[in-house]
Amino acid sequence: MSALLSEPRPAVSLSPRALYEEVAELLRQRIFKRELEPGSWIDELKIAQELGISRTPLREALKVLAAEGLVTMKVRRGAYVTEVSRDDLADVYHLLSLLECDAAAVVAEKATPLEMAELEQLHAELEAAGQDESHTDEFFAVNERIHMRLLEIANNRWRNQIVADLRKVMKLNRHNSLLKTGRIGESLAEHRALMQALKARDPQQTQQRMREHFANGLDAAN
Repeated sequence: MSALLSEPRPAVSLSPRALYEEVAELLRQRIFKRELEPGSWIDELKIAQELGISRTPLREALKVLAAEGLVTMKVRRGAYVTEVSRDDLADVYHLLSLLECDAAAVVAEKATPLEMAELEQLHAELEAAGQDESHTDEFFAVNERIHMRLLEIANNRWRNQIVADLRKVMKLNRHNSLLKTGRIGESLAEHRALMQALKARDPQQTQQRMREHFANGLDAAN
């Protein structure tokens, strides 16, 4: 397994917020960008030297990431970027499907005209991003904004918190799904069907479209 940092990086300027939170966010983004590969060992000494910090806030940051499922702590071996098995991924997608299908049904029934217009605008951005399959990062960023906005409109903070944590784990495997030829086009078509059901104010169809979206996403990720 490769070490976290294969070459020196420029010094990073940390913001005034809690140091361990800032470090956790820096590492979180490196994990999501695949700069830190699943299964790779986290070299605490190198990272601490790179950031110009002691190992104490770094270890606190790793505890945060471990609680989120992004990092796995191994006795006497240190911290590793979590590897997600097929069973793990299936469990995550199953729970996300249940929670987000429920939220989408609420939106179909209760969203205001202004909120629906906002969703349509986000979908237009998704359509634009999906025109070039080489722009995967942009497409999936807008995709996630749509999903999270649906949750915000449904307005259940406990569900939102659970989904946010599950989506972090799902991102560990996102790279695989992006490599599937045609997946962006398929996802875009699924979002079109979802938007049609939302605009029709049909909660049952909205749930079904969201369920299909997650099922197809899992197939692409495996």
